[in-house]
Parts: sequence; structure tokens; C-alpha cells
Amino acid sequence: MELNAEAIAPVAGRRCCFVAIEFSRHVVDRIHLETSFITGNTNMKISSTLGLVTGAMLGLVSLSVNAQSAVQIYGLFDMSIGSTKAPGGTSVAGVDSGKLSTSYYGFSGTEDLGGGLSAQFKLESFFRGDTGEQGRFGGDAQFARTSSVGLSHKEFGSINIGRTTTPLFVSTLLFNAFGDSFGYSPSIRHYFSSGTGSVTGDTGWNDSIAYSSPNLGGFRLGATVTTKEAATGTGNGGNWSVGLNYGGSGRLAASVVHQSVKKDGAGAVPDTETTQLGASYDFGPAKAFLQYGEVKNTTLDIRTDITGIGVRVPLGSGAIVAQYGAMNLSVGADRDTLSLGYLHTLSRRTELYAVIMRDKLDGQSSGGGYSLGVRHRF
Repeated sequence: MELNAEAIAPVAGRRCCFVAIEFSRHVVDRIHLETSFITGNTNMKISSTLGLVTGAMLGLVSLSVNAQSAVQIYGLFDMSIGSTKAPGGTSVAGVDSGKLSTSYYGFSGTEDLGGGLSAQFKLESFFRGDTGEQGRFGGDAQFARTSSVGLSHKEFGSINIGRTTTPLFVSTLLFNAFGDSFGYSPSIRHYFSSGTGSVTGDTGWNDSIAYSSPNLGGFRLGATVTTKEAATGTGNGGNWSVGLNYGGSGRLAASVVHQSVKKDGAGAVPDTETTQLGASYDFGPAKAFLQYGEVKNTTLDIRTDITGIGVRVPLGSGAIVAQYGAMNLSVGADRDTLSLGYLHTLSRRTELYAVIMRDKLDGQSSGGGYSLGVRHRF
């Protein structure tokens, strides 16, 4: 849903303002000519009414000329029923929020400052639809998805300050068939939620400064740094990440990203260094995805190689999606995960889905799960 002052008065710009004013004057003059035979109070009443109408028209035009900003309200609501079993654990069935995509709502706005420069902001909050609670989990921040304000220029790119999404997370979701699914994407689960073999530092960083370049022949550069504001041992040792993405008008897309997280000795959370390569190619009948990454747990001296391969095949009103991922650790148990699903499109905003997953951790009984759900964008 968009709340845009320009929608109130579609006539905009100085040229349109002049045309509208001249049109209103022409209408008034013509009506006065056609009613010139009327005498007395009746003519005065008509003139007074026409004056009010003209004033209202000019007011709307003036509003349109000054309308240079827009605010949007948007989000995603994901609900499903199903069952989940962690490797070595027991099955838990029930109603879940955010299995295919984490549910969230957001507010964003832009203001045209002239000369190709604009101001922008984003406030985005996760929520759990099954309980009505805020956040991905108890204690999660109100606007943990994004909380930033910045400037953007069509020739120089954009810079945002606050809590921003990392280039590594964006690259990971772009180059796997299940996108940003924490419930079913092997890539997302392996990089961000599988213990000591995964990266540290969350998918978004507090106290960050993020830069994104304009499109340069299909290439885009992104970089994020955090300021070291907390005392030693509190989890903010200063992080940085840089990524280069290619996504021209052709069928090939690719990325390379490196991320360094310094937790500064906060509890048992280690420092990590991560490098990832990602690519996709649209063959027409199917789109293929490929990822390879290396996560170095520098605190515990553990290296993890993460490989992912996936495919999306359009079928009828939806698509079949499949993704396989493997984690190979230098120390500890290896893991491999396979997810398969069908996404059925009902409209541009709404789809139904059915997904199953097998999750295997060496030395444990197999885990996995299934979900039948609906994902709605607004």
C-alpha cells in the first residue's frame, strides 16, 4: 500500500500547473459569458460558487507541485501447518509462522531533494503470526530486519546508516532455490543457523554504515562496516563486509562476497571469516543455482566448506524448487540437507506451498520436516 501525495493530485510540475490554471480561468470566463444575461443576486451566487471551485482546483495543483515524497507500508505474511524434527531429536507438529519466508512488515519512504539526490528510510520488523508476538524469537529487537536512514544519488549510489542487512545474507538468499527460507533453504540454514560451522554476527548489523553503488554495466558493489561502540567482551568488535554482484539483462547472475566478524570475546561466540561465490543461470525451462563458501572459525580454528546446488522449474501456475547443501567441517560432524517443494501462484501477491526436507548430521538420526502453507505479500 502506498501513501503518496502525488496520488491526491495527479497534475504535477510547473508546466502542468500553468495548464491547469489557464484551463480553470477559461472555464470560469466561458461560464460567465454564457450566464451574462442573468442579473441580480443569481449572477452573484454563480460567481461566488465558481470562485470556490477555482480556488479548490488551484489548491490541489499547488499540493501536487510540492508533492515530492512518498511513504509505503508493505510486508509478508507466511503461515503453515506441518512437522519438524531436528537431527537426533523428536518430531514436533503444529502451526508455524515464517517457515518459507520470515513474516515481517515495514515502512519506507523517499524524498526527492533535487539534482538526482533523494533521502530515504526503512523500518522493518519481524513478527510471529502464530502467536502475534514481535520478532523472530523472544528478545528480538522491534526493527531487527532493518532500521536505517540515508541518501541516494542516481549516479553515485546510496549510503545508509543504522541496522542494515549484510551483503553475505543477500548473496546467500539470491543464489539458492529457496531464497531466504530459514525453515527450508539448506544454504540459509548452513550459513546462519547450524552451530560452530556457521557464520556469526546475524543477518543484519547494528551501528552499521552501508554503501551500494549504482548499476555499472550490470555490476553492483556493496560494502558494510560497523563502528566499535561497545566495551570489550560485549559482542561488537567491529565488522566489515564487501560484495560484488553481476546481474545484467542476460540469463547469468553471479556474486562474490567476503565478511569478517569480530565478536570481541563475547561469551562463547567466536570470530569468523567468510568467503562465498554464488551464481545462477536461467536456461528457460529451468533456472539453476550454485554456491560455494568457506567459513573460518578463527577463535576455535575450525574451517567449514559449504556447497549448494539448486534448481527452479516453472510448472503450470507455479514452480518446483529443489536445493541440496553440504557442510564439511575440519573438526566436527558433517551435515547435508535436501529440500523439495512446489509453489503454486494464486495471484501476484499470494501463493500456496508444499515443502519437505531431509536433514542429516553425522552420528545422529536423520531430521527433516514438511509444511503446507500460504505466503502473502502486501
